[in-house]
Amino acid sequence: MRGLVLDFGGVLTDLGDDHTAAEPPLVTATRRLRRGGVRTAVLSNADGLWRPPAAWSPLFDVVVTSGETGIAKPDRRAYLLVAELLGLATNECVFVDDLAVNVRGAVATGMVGVHHRSVDATLEELAVLLPG
Repeated sequence: MRGLVLDFGGVLTDLGDDHTAAEPPLVTATRRLRRGGVRTAVLSNADGLWRPPAAWSPLFDVVVTSGETGIAKPDRRAYLLVAELLGLATNECVFVDDLAVNVRGAVATGMVGVHHRSVDATLEELAVLLPG
């Protein structure tokens, strides 16, 4: 796998059990994976011209929002677009979302889907899918 696509709310913002961490654990994981050469993106159904916090901007090669594109998850075009903007095939991407319907949409396009239910479980899955 060469790409990691993450939902924002409920995934990147999830603090898990460690409320003393300097940043949410999946942000830390994204930072580490990006240093290892993994292409990274946010795919969000946010309205308008929303962007992740400025401090997180360097972590993402691409930010795709339904407010900008008019395409919302689980529409297959959203996943195809984010993969194209990353310069990757969908089967090279891992997609993480807290809504099962959005994960199923990603899987239908060829992405590997991770249904985020807890920080620890998601980090364990990512360690297997994107080692390093």
